[in-house]
Amino acid sequence: MKLPIGFKFSGVACGIKPMRPDLALFVSETDATCAGAFTINLAKAAPVVDAEARLPADRVRAIVVNSGNANALTGPAGAEGVRSIIAAAAAALGVDTSQVVSASTGVIGMPMPAEKLVKGMPAAVAQLSPDPDKAAEAIMTTDTTKKLASRTIDIDGKSVTLAGICKGSGMIAPQLATVIAVIVTDCAIDAKLLDASLDGATRETFEQLTIDGDMSTNDSVFVLANGRAKNPKITRVDSPAYQAFSAALSDLLDELARDIAADGEGATKRIEVHVAGAPTHDIARDLARSICGSPLVKAAIFGADPNWGRILATVGARAGVLSLPIDPHAARVIIQGVTVYDKAPIPFDRGAIKTKLRDPEVAIIVELRAGDHIAKAYGCDLSYDYVKLNADYTSLIIEKADGGIAKDDKLTNYTPSFKRAVLVEALGYISRFRGKRCVIKLGGAAIAKDGALRAFCDDVMLLHQVGLTPVVVHGGGAAITRALEARGSETQYVDGLRVTNAEDIETVESVLDAINADLVAMLNRRGGHAIGLSGSDAALLRAKKLVRPDGKDLGHVGQLTEVNKTFLESMLAQQYIPVVSPIGLGPEGESFNMNADTVAAGIAKALGVEKLIFLSDVPGIVENGELVTDLTPSTLRARLTTVNVQGGMALKVASILDALDGGVKAVHLIDGRTPHNVIAELFTDRGVGTVIRAEGA
Repeated sequence: MKLPIGFKFSGVACGIKPMRPDLALFVSETDATCAGAFTINLAKAAPVVDAEARLPADRVRAIVVNSGNANALTGPAGAEGVRSIIAAAAAALGVDTSQVVSASTGVIGMPMPAEKLVKGMPAAVAQLSPDPDKAAEAIMTTDTTKKLASRTIDIDGKSVTLAGICKGSGMIAPQLATVIAVIVTDCAIDAKLLDASLDGATRETFEQLTIDGDMSTNDSVFVLANGRAKNPKITRVDSPAYQAFSAALSDLLDELARDIAADGEGATKRIEVHVAGAPTHDIARDLARSICGSPLVKAAIFGADPNWGRILATVGARAGVLSLPIDPHAARVIIQGVTVYDKAPIPFDRGAIKTKLRDPEVAIIVELRAGDHIAKAYGCDLSYDYVKLNADYTSLIIEKADGGIAKDDKLTNYTPSFKRAVLVEALGYISRFRGKRCVIKLGGAAIAKDGALRAFCDDVMLLHQVGLTPVVVHGGGAAITRALEARGSETQYVDGLRVTNAEDIETVESVLDAINADLVAMLNRRGGHAIGLSGSDAALLRAKKLVRPDGKDLGHVGQLTEVNKTFLESMLAQQYIPVVSPIGLGPEGESFNMNADTVAAGIAKALGVEKLIFLSDVPGIVENGELVTDLTPSTLRARLTTVNVQGGMALKVASILDALDGGVKAVHLIDGRTPHNVIAELFTDRGVGTVIRAEGA
C-alpha cells in the first residue's frame, strides 16, 4: 500500500482491551485541512458530538482513536473524557488542543477510563512511524481483518496519494456504516471543498452499506489533507482537479466499504446488489439497500438458496410502503450471472446456481424497467455465527475494576447439556489423534485474509498442544501474482500451474520467503516452536524440471522427486513445527517453483501421516450445489467421470488421490476462508468440509 507524504501512525495497548492495542494515533507532520462525516444517530457518542461541532477545519494535526469503549451514552463524564484525551494527545505532540480530534468505538454505556488513554499517550507518540499497521489493528473491535487501501492520482502534474484505514464489522446500517475510518492524503485542498468531496464520496459507498440494519452511535469518517504533494491548492468545485480528487476518494471508500461487507459479523459471503431501471437515483439506492438488508434474503444467501422470490418481495414491500411507481412483476432478476426471473419465473439449473452461491462474493442484479437510474449496495449473508456473536457480545463482556473490559467466554456460561456434548465429542477426537502427525496445506484466502491467518495459527497451536504433530506447507499464489505484476511480468497458467520464467523465479522465492517468515513469527508469538524451511534448505525437497506430455515449456516449474524424510524427522523429534515453502532443489542446484498441493501430498506420504488437510477457497467437494461430506478414492474417481475438473482443482484432486494411494489414512478438503475450520473439521462428528478416507479406513 502506498502512503502519502508526511503522515505517521501508531497503535499501543493501554489496558482497555485485554492484550491488544486499543489506542491509535494518526498524525500529520504539518498542519492539515480536515473534514468529517458522522452518524445521524441522535444517541451520538461524546467524541462524535465534539468532532462534528469543530469540522471542517484548517490546521488539524492529529486524530486519536480508541477501541474497546464507545464513550456513548456516558453522560457529562463522557464529554470530560474526550477533553482530557484530546488534551493529553496535544501535550504529547506539542500542538494546540484545537488541532486534535478524536473518535471511539467499542461497548456502549460503559464509563470511559480516560486516564488509561492519557497514561498511554506518551508511548503512542514515541512509537509513531510511517507504518499504519499497528494503528489499523488498534481500532479493530469485532473485525477479523485490518482494512487498508490506497490510491495515487496525478493532479496538475503532481503525484497525489490517498490512503484509508478503517474498521467495521457489525452495528452497520446506511448513513455512514463505517464505524471508524481515517483517510490521509498529501493533496492540497480547501477544507470546505474537502468536506463536500467527502460528503459526495460517502453517499455512494458507506451510505450504501448495511450489515445488520443497526446504526452505530459512533460512526466517524475523517479526511486529513496536508498538501505535501505540492499540487496547486484545489479551491473550485468545477475544476478538473476537484473532480479527479473526488473520484479517487470515492473509489477508495468503495473498496473499504466492500471490505467491511466481506468482514460483516459472522459473514461467510459478501453480497453486492445492483438495481437498474429505477425512476430516480434515490429510489435505486433505497431498493438496493433494502435487498441487501433483508434478513430473508441474507439468510437465503447463507444457505446457498437462489430464492429470487424473497428479492422481489422486498422490492414490492418497499415500493408499497413508499408508494413508488414500480411493478415488481415486470422486473428481471439475475443471481450470480443467471437469469432466474424475467416477467415470470425462468427455468434454471438449481444445482449449478447453488454451487455459484457458495462463492465468497454473491452478485444480485434487479432490472426494474421503470426508468434509467442505477445504484448499488453492499452487504453480507446472515449466518448462525452472527446470532451467536451478538447474543454473547455484552453478556460475556465484563467491566474490570480498573475501567478496562474483558470477555468472559468460558464454557461455564453455557448449558450443562451443551458442555457435555462439546467436551465428550472433542475429547474423543483428541484421544484418537494424540501422538499422530498431520500435514496442513495452507493456500488461497486463508493466507490473504489476516483474520483467517491468525485463526489458522491458533488452530495449529491447539493441534500441537493436544498431541497432533502438524507440518505446514503453504502456497502464495495471489501474493506472487501481485509481485510479478508490479514488476511488469504477466502471469500465465497452464492446467493450474504458473509458468515461471528464469527472471521470475527469484520473485517467487522472495514472496514465499516473506509469507513463510510471517507464518513462523505468528506461530512463535503464540508460544510455538515453529521453524521456517524452504524446500531447498538441507535439500528438503528435491525436484526435476516438469516436462509436460504436450511439450509446453513451463520454465522453472518442478516435479517433486524426493523428500528428505530424515531431516524432517529430526525437526519433529525436537518438537519443531516445520513451515515449508514449495521451492524444490534441482540436480544442478537450481530452484524450481512447485505446486503446494503436490508438495503437501509428497511430504504426507514420506512421513506416513494420519491426516492431510487442504485449506483452500472452496467449501469442499460440491455436487449439484450440495457439499459432499464423505468420499473414498473409488467414489471420488467415479465422480471424476461425470464432472469436468480442471486447473487448480484438478491438481488438488490428483494430490488427494496420490496421498491416499501412498498410505495417508484421510485427506480433508475444507474452506480456509472461515476462521477455525481446521478445529471444526477434525474435532466434531460431521465436520465442515469433505473428508476422503482410504478404502477400508
